[in-house]
Amino acid sequence: MKIIILGAKGMLGQELVREFSKKNYEVVGWDKDELDITDYIVTATKISDLHPDIVINAVALNAVDKIEEDEKVFELAKKINGEAVGNLAGICKEINSILVHFSSDYVFKGDKQEGYKEDDETDPVNKYGESKAMAEEEILEIGGKFYIIRLSKLFGKPAASEGAKKSFVDMMIWLATEGGKTHFDLVDEEISCVTYAPDLAKLTRTIIEEGRPFGIYHGSNSGVSSWYEWAKEIFKIKKIDIEITPVSGDKFQRPAKRPMYSELLNTKLTVQRNWKEALNEYLQ
Repeated sequence: MKIIILGAKGMLGQELVREFSKKNYEVVGWDKDELDITDYIVTATKISDLHPDIVINAVALNAVDKIEEDEKVFELAKKINGEAVGNLAGICKEINSILVHFSSDYVFKGDKQEGYKEDDETDPVNKYGESKAMAEEEILEIGGKFYIIRLSKLFGKPAASEGAKKSFVDMMIWLATEGGKTHFDLVDEEISCVTYAPDLAKLTRTIIEEGRPFGIYHGSNSGVSSWYEWAKEIFKIKKIDIEITPVSGDKFQRPAKRPMYSELLNTKLTVQRNWKEALNEYLQ
């Protein structure tokens, strides 16, 4: 079975390459140097020529605050996160390939204390969320064979792609050690799930191999946390003695509004292991 993985050097993309390479798949990994997915003609030609069984899209522009405050960055986000994904859906439908695309909890408003199911209506509160919701709408309208897998707060080994940012986990550890920070104020009211990249890659392969019905799935690890709770667990595992103070989101002047409670409820699959267990594995 031939698989193209787009965004192959990203934090999730590199885990997808690793996961599918373990099995009897022919894996072709392309990053932005090999393919600009906003170029429709080149994208359609390259994918059609290779005629893969599956196209996995792990490309995203996720600079949430820059997207919110800079109209040019927002336009680029709409192209990468939205329009290009619709093009991928059309290409895959044309050649009868499966499309796997990763979305976000930011497609939701974040006001449901019971969390969000896979078929709940999207209603983003920021422009990044709008661009991700746009992609979902494009795929659903075009149809074909597809899996949309939503995630939240991704972490894992740093991406190999140039200019990639550290995950929250690695950034907290760096700041508390080499960065010389002695105190953190961290938001304790924006609640969502945490997603370990290797776990999500494995779940993606499982969904495909089990032939799950096409549609939307939630792929984060189980359990919820705020940024404060997440950092507290990081420092506990790493035995870093540092003062952290829980604060409200109003403490920081961030251009983009965040969902207040965006737990991704997994109602279709075996529940993923708890995020604390995954975090412990990564840090140990």
